[in-house]
Amino acid sequence: MFKTIKNAISTPDVRKRLLYTLLLIVVFRLGCYITVPGVDSIALNEAMGDTQGIAGLIDMISGGAFSRFSVFAMSISPYITASIVIQLLAMIIPSLERLTKEGGEEGRQKINRYTKMLTIVLALVESIGIYFAYRSSGIFVDDTFLTGALVVVGLVAGTSILMWLGDQITNKGVGNGISLLIFIGIISGLPSLITTTWNLIMPIVSENPIVREFSTTGLLASLGIIIGAIILVAGVVFVQQAERRVPVQYSKKVVGRKMVGAQSTHIPLKLAMAGVMPVIFASSFMTFPAMIIQIFVPDIANQTGFLAGLYNFSIATSTTNVDWGYSLANALVYLLLIVGFTFFYTYATFNPAEVSNNIKKNGGFIPGIRAGKPTTEYLSSIISKLTWFGGFFLALIAILPMLMKFLPEELGSIAFGGTSILIVVGVALETVQQLESQLAMRHYKGFLE
Repeated sequence: MFKTIKNAISTPDVRKRLLYTLLLIVVFRLGCYITVPGVDSIALNEAMGDTQGIAGLIDMISGGAFSRFSVFAMSISPYITASIVIQLLAMIIPSLERLTKEGGEEGRQKINRYTKMLTIVLALVESIGIYFAYRSSGIFVDDTFLTGALVVVGLVAGTSILMWLGDQITNKGVGNGISLLIFIGIISGLPSLITTTWNLIMPIVSENPIVREFSTTGLLASLGIIIGAIILVAGVVFVQQAERRVPVQYSKKVVGRKMVGAQSTHIPLKLAMAGVMPVIFASSFMTFPAMIIQIFVPDIANQTGFLAGLYNFSIATSTTNVDWGYSLANALVYLLLIVGFTFFYTYATFNPAEVSNNIKKNGGFIPGIRAGKPTTEYLSSIISKLTWFGGFFLALIAILPMLMKFLPEELGSIAFGGTSILIVVGVALETVQQLESQLAMRHYKGFLE
């Protein structure tokens, strides 16, 4: 990985893309500190001092932008939700399905345009809900229509800017624009994580914050969590990089006036072909009910009843202040959603029947398997087994934060969530692969050797 980054820096075209991406990341981080017009900063600090539940999850993804009520407070979550809706609609609407499979570049652009339009609509609805949810907390300068309009316009504009930044990083930067913005938002919390770990090892023993005392228990607990995180990262890297290679043999054929000899190749099938997208999709899907409930019932966290139960069930993956019953039910549904989205995303990107037809048209075959339908069934069987394993692995890693309930509160607070690790490691690997592909396209000699 480090060699790839070094080669990318030494290649002029790729270096320009890296610098351009870095510039846009700086713009993103600056935007996280620009507060929406009409917000009282003093009241905001008091109201947002401790974000929990759905607010805490959004704040983590947005890099602290939500707790500051900045223009990027909603992060890129409306775009993710719009992408889910468009992909689901493509399965039931024939015209969208044709655009997705047969439209080519023009079809991709139309799908992207529809996604952006739906994103603006969802951002408008969500921003109005956020305004009404926090209006009673006193963080706005007044309750007039003008203030509400400024807040809503500011939040929608921030989401639109994030979409533009993501597109620019994808087209003119290193790629994976939307995922990279989520990646930067998550890792921006690492300094506070380091500070919390230091406070655990050297806790304050008096009113004077300078006076500290070494804690052996805190050191052992910190080392255990760090070692566990390293093992977790190693497991994620292994699963993300592991692949099943299906051999394919091509027979001799005539090309023009020449006879082309037989050749052997393989089809690389990854364990986690869908990457981290199922986790992102499932997280957005699980937290959607809480977002809607909180819009209409701002103080739902202090109430009881069906809506309060549904709210607690929805936020159980993003907070530790929920009963075990909600956590267990949420973990089960969360696991099923991740596995389901893994199958959905895998078969959306890899069609065994299409691959089988392409192999047959080019005079190829899998050794020991007849061409045509038997090849399709063979590939489907392999994909199904790999997807089951990859889906359950992603789900188990994603629900690990719920196990932090076994730890004391101060230990649970520094535990780096499984979902965060999956996203960070997955996006890092995909970004390195993007750099490698860009180096390959430019025929970088050192890389090709």
